[in-house]
Amino acid sequence: MLDQERAVLSATTADRLRELGGAGGTRVSSEGVELLQLTSAEREGLVLDMQNGVNAFAERRLVVLEPIDRRRLDAMPTASGDAQWECLTKALYFEARGETIAGQIAVAEVILNRVDHARYPDSVCSVVNQGAHRLNACQFSFMCDGEPEVMSERRSWLRLGKLARIMLDGRPRMLTGGATHYHATWVDPDWANRLERTVWIDDHKFYRFP
Repeated sequence: MLDQERAVLSATTADRLRELGGAGGTRVSSEGVELLQLTSAEREGLVLDMQNGVNAFAERRLVVLEPIDRRRLDAMPTASGDAQWECLTKALYFEARGETIAGQIAVAEVILNRVDHARYPDSVCSVVNQGAHRLNACQFSFMCDGEPEVMSERRSWLRLGKLARIMLDGRPRMLTGGATHYHATWVDPDWANRLERTVWIDDHKFYRFP
């Protein structure tokens, strides 16, 4: 059964991958849907339910996600939430508003993966604010770069608020392979050599603990 299911995924077409929501290395855009084309190895990773840390093949099920694009987000009612929602929306705005939808989801996954990880605080706001009191020593650069946090792009804020709501409401985290770190492609931090790289999406490379 396992071999058969893997064979099916290996033969998955680009159109089917659009239906699945996408993950992996090369960005593809079709009719406004932002997604990524999978390598054969990453297709196997597609079935990993990273939120629960279990192999979806073992349970003989495939998690299929409805694609998210800007048109879908724009059609949704305005999102709202508590302080955790506000912190996630703010982090997505400053860290990923220029990325594709896949890139924005990936950053959200990292933040939520940290919330679930024993090495990090257990709330979104605590994760986002970690180290913010020290200049250039924070976990997310916008929190300690000395620049004012002004959300001037209202459309981006509204979209990212909706995306934050979707992620907080339990969308499975399937793009980054359980990543807890990322960095921009134009930098090469020392810590990256000590971690396992999982995926490269847009302008960010993602990593997890070995």
